[in-house]
Amino acid sequence: MNKKIIRNILIGILLIALVSAGIVYGFPLLKNWNTPLAPSLELDTPTAVIPPSVVPSLTATDPLAATNASSTGQKVATELPQATETITPEPTSTPEPLCGGPQVMTVLALGVDINDYTYGLADVIRIVRVDFVTPKVTVLSLPRDLWVEIPGIEDHYDITHGKLNQSYFYGTEGMGYYDGPGGGPGLMARTLAQNFDLYVDHYGTVNMFTFTKMVDAVGGIDIYLPEAVDGRPIDDKTEDMGYFTAGHHHFTGEMALRFSRIRKIDSGFARMDRQTQVICALREKILTPAVLPNLPQLIASFEGSIITDLSPAQLGQLACLAPQISRENLLFASIPQEILTPTRAFNEMADDTTFVLGADYDVIRDYIDRFEAGTWPDKPKEPTCP
Repeated sequence: MNKKIIRNILIGILLIALVSAGIVYGFPLLKNWNTPLAPSLELDTPTAVIPPSVVPSLTATDPLAATNASSTGQKVATELPQATETITPEPTSTPEPLCGGPQVMTVLALGVDINDYTYGLADVIRIVRVDFVTPKVTVLSLPRDLWVEIPGIEDHYDITHGKLNQSYFYGTEGMGYYDGPGGGPGLMARTLAQNFDLYVDHYGTVNMFTFTKMVDAVGGIDIYLPEAVDGRPIDDKTEDMGYFTAGHHHFTGEMALRFSRIRKIDSGFARMDRQTQVICALREKILTPAVLPNLPQLIASFEGSIITDLSPAQLGQLACLAPQISRENLLFASIPQEILTPTRAFNEMADDTTFVLGADYDVIRDYIDRFEAGTWPDKPKEPTCP
């Protein structure tokens, strides 16, 4: 195999790592190798240079408690403190990161529920932790219905709280509520830091049209369903997502999208599991001999379709790392369903109560702390993707 083919395959395999994480980025050939492809978050992050013992802490309160406090006249902190010191760790015997990357890169991966990026709710929210030392990729799914404090937009309709997916919506260009860096992803990143002390380095956002185009570009995906999945309407407010019988299926992009969006029949948690099935199936399809040689051209076709603040240089680091990640080191996790309680909260925008998920936010922060440290989830006996 000549060097050109090897190089093209390595570039193509970049797509595998990012699809496995729930995101896909275009890889345009730019002269500005170190320039982000979209506006950056401009948010201090501790992943690569600040040891856990000196990660800046935030005044983050339980959002449901904060709502109650505001109703009684108590002041609730909404400003996001910035890290004021960067500390370089002392040299250790830890192996050097592979591919010239940082020790860890954390990416906020978002799936938007409409076909452009002017508006939209981020109904797929995943945090992707890329470990360049092990190497390993861990993906954390966050429920869209967590009730959170949203910083920086109180002067617009007195909005201080909302669902997690609304923090992206309020930050979009079309809404015009947020003037800070990064638009919708930027406001969500600050919301995650405010509520959960969760810092991300970068973001990637894909809309529904691009998702279907991506699946069709590789010739569809194959999925086995041990049980039937019924996505037909249960009331006049439910979209018809179709009925998927038990057994083997070949999904087009449109079918994969409908399957990934089914929620009303069970829960948002089951929907996240179905999305993981689609991600794994897409990963397997990309690995086939029929697709691998054509990946560079396929990736180039998505230029401008996916929004990310990663630079071409950083995408190159991921391309180099991707072939070195085994199936056992591709892990998926979610906040445990048993610690979340269905409840209702007052939505200032709608001037009414809305369904939300309540929880002990200190417990969620503990899970997130361990995720950021790379100690959770534990490696399963069998790979997440079969």
